[in-house]
Amino acid sequence: MVGKRSSAVAVILATLAAGSAQAATPELSISQRLEDRREVAAGTRAQVLGFEDGRFYANGWHITGEMGGIVTPPLKLLDSLYFAVNDEWVGPATEFKSGWGYVRYNLPAVDGVELRRTDFAPDGRRGALLGLELTNPKKNRKRVNVMVDAHSELMTQYPWGFSGTTPNASENAPDSGSFDGDTLVFRDTGRFTGEATDHSYTAIVGSNRTPVNGNTGPGHYGPFGAGRRCAADQTPAPMPSECDDGPFGNGTGGRLHYHVDVPGNGSTTIWIAVAGSDNSVAEARSEFSALVAGPVASLAAKRAKREALGNWSKLALPGNEQLAQSIDWGKQNLADLTQVATDLELHWTNEGKLWEFEGLVPRIKWVGAGFPDYPWLFAVDGEYTAHANVTLGQFGAIKEHMRAIRDVSDVLNDNSGVVVHEVVADGSIWHGKGTVTNGVPDFNTDEIVKFPGAVALIWRWTGDDGFRDEMLDFTRRGLEYVANNLDADHDGWPEGNGNVERPGMGAEKLDNAVYYIRGLYDYADMARSAGQTAQADAAEARADDLVSRFDDTWWIEADQQYGDSLDANNVPINQKHWIGVTPMEVELYVDGEFVPGVGEFAHGNAALATRENNCYSGERPGNRGLFHTGCGGGPTGAGEFAIFSIGTGIQAVGEGNFGRLGTEQQRRYTDANAETQFSEPATGGTPDEQPGAMPEIFPSWPPGGTDWATPPNIDRCWTCRSMFMQAWGHYGTAWAVVHQALGVRPHLGHGFLEVVPLLPPAQQSADGADIRLGGGSIDVHASRAGGTYTTKTDTTGAPDVSEFRIGHTLPRGSTVASVMLDGAPVAFTTRETNRGLEVRVSAAPGAAHTLVVTAA
Repeated sequence: MVGKRSSAVAVILATLAAGSAQAATPELSISQRLEDRREVAAGTRAQVLGFEDGRFYANGWHITGEMGGIVTPPLKLLDSLYFAVNDEWVGPATEFKSGWGYVRYNLPAVDGVELRRTDFAPDGRRGALLGLELTNPKKNRKRVNVMVDAHSELMTQYPWGFSGTTPNASENAPDSGSFDGDTLVFRDTGRFTGEATDHSYTAIVGSNRTPVNGNTGPGHYGPFGAGRRCAADQTPAPMPSECDDGPFGNGTGGRLHYHVDVPGNGSTTIWIAVAGSDNSVAEARSEFSALVAGPVASLAAKRAKREALGNWSKLALPGNEQLAQSIDWGKQNLADLTQVATDLELHWTNEGKLWEFEGLVPRIKWVGAGFPDYPWLFAVDGEYTAHANVTLGQFGAIKEHMRAIRDVSDVLNDNSGVVVHEVVADGSIWHGKGTVTNGVPDFNTDEIVKFPGAVALIWRWTGDDGFRDEMLDFTRRGLEYVANNLDADHDGWPEGNGNVERPGMGAEKLDNAVYYIRGLYDYADMARSAGQTAQADAAEARADDLVSRFDDTWWIEADQQYGDSLDANNVPINQKHWIGVTPMEVELYVDGEFVPGVGEFAHGNAALATRENNCYSGERPGNRGLFHTGCGGGPTGAGEFAIFSIGTGIQAVGEGNFGRLGTEQQRRYTDANAETQFSEPATGGTPDEQPGAMPEIFPSWPPGGTDWATPPNIDRCWTCRSMFMQAWGHYGTAWAVVHQALGVRPHLGHGFLEVVPLLPPAQQSADGADIRLGGGSIDVHASRAGGTYTTKTDTTGAPDVSEFRIGHTLPRGSTVASVMLDGAPVAFTTRETNRGLEVRVSAAPGAAHTLVVTAA
């Protein structure tokens, strides 16, 4: 509970501060093909994006080859930083370790000195620290010459390098460098076409030690000297390890030289700080001073903070330990992707065709979509990721994410309710302005209709009525915009793009319809609780009407699938996209009850089963997750056999909503997401790239194929990889366990909490400790033995609620022989849902309880 947890964190902090907790947090290690694997050490205001051999190769495609290095969003600072010891460049790492909030490299010894490097980015600081630990195995003190090479690349995360975009990354102005006697100072004061003022971009590199000397000049790529520049159209496309820079690079370099005394039979660490600012030299110097003031204490604080996050939602899943481990590391992925930017000047780019100033937003905090090419603010990603954030206790970040979407959307779209698609950390907006061209919206409808669901979700888990109230008007405006502007045929089904942006689909998309229904119900719930009865009644009536017509409109009996769009005559079209699963994945809140899925059980059950084969889902040697588009699907009938973490997660959640939780069918998809973080068959039993990180797209083998449809990331070229860490896929693991298997269903906004697990035959027990709800937490245990189902809860540390319901879910068609609460028979209610037969009883809140349900 809360008190126990706070004490544990205090012990961790004290231990780390004492400097004696080298392995206080878990680490995952790997030693294979490190030069082909990307990694990140991330903070809220900076990231170190490199490779697991300790080197910094060019990679990424938004700005060709420039999406790695050391970054303080929205400004990239350095392409690379390298160490040399006694005039010899440190060789590639022999082992990489991924930690909670940091990364480590075991490095080959040089001149008898053993070496290890630790990288981390302190939260709130615009820079990072790289520490080279030197160990002297001899008994006498040893003086070591350490050189540090840095190559600058002062450029923002937008403009991108796509042909025809204005401004363009090709206009990147040259950097200048100087040595001020203590640090390397890199500046870029050029300007892009159309900009009215000069830049004040600055990067500072140095240490809390005084250097012997330093110099600046071209190159300084460490062991690669002048650097290897790769061209965008190079054939064959090189692997990242062949490139140090890309076609838009215009940086410079520098070197620092230090003497480091290492005690006999002891170790010492030289910490190099990289700090920067897109505002002023003074700000960069201030950040640098803060970084070098206390690297050891900063690392201890960073690790303690991540340990505290790791202590929420501690899970035990006997027989499925990999899934529990996946969720543990998912907490760290979400934290790695949580970022802050300030002083955003919003520019509408219309996919690179314009550069129009729209207004200012002083600050945003968000959960980035993915590293390295999608680190910025997205609406649709956050609306899915919110499910992982709340189940894993990371409330603050996702609240701020939704506020950021609202704030930017209102400036960009003049308070219309249209939701922006993506926002770069400098305020550049590629897509998502509320205009309609030739009857087609220049934004994504799904991001409008998903938004109320994300807000309601956060409100239910936190009980924060203030958050509900501040977001309520924005959600209302969005839903009204859809009703008034995106329903030309007045049939109630919204028009416009959904999450699948493919040609050949009808104007009305399935996922928009599904999430619109949920959004209307969720808005009605929030509005009614806020005393806005008329608005709530109207939204609920609209949702009820759509639900009553849903299966008749969208179901295709011959295909045993829901259509993924409607043609001009409102006839459903099945192009076999992954959004066909959304009717089963969605959860509605209707008449005070959580309702899993929209539509009839028989239809949803059949639709899920239809996709559990190699025409819709992958097979070995690839990942077994859900294809983007099944056999014969898509605009050309060729299918699209990429496996995304989000589509796979959607299928996993759909399976859980239809009583298949933890079954072989559902585990196909939860395991498909989880295995990528630790042991992927396609890469010889190793992680996809960074240990513990869930990627965006998985290795996939097409039906009847002879080669990869999507090769593993580590086999792909320097500009053709997916994200090695993506946030939204954790929806399919964290939500499936905490909300579905353990059955944690809070509605703190209405003052009630229910816990109704669904434990499948293959899972004999499951436990969750410190599952965060509002300002407290609960513990849950679920188990089964034959026809006896047990739920144990401890809500003594939970927020105050007026009603608590405890229960268990039995397979569909079951009947109940007896129900015992805390050893005594008790009155109970049952409810048949798509999940199965839910048996529930009322119990006293703020206490420990044991419920035993015996099936007849």
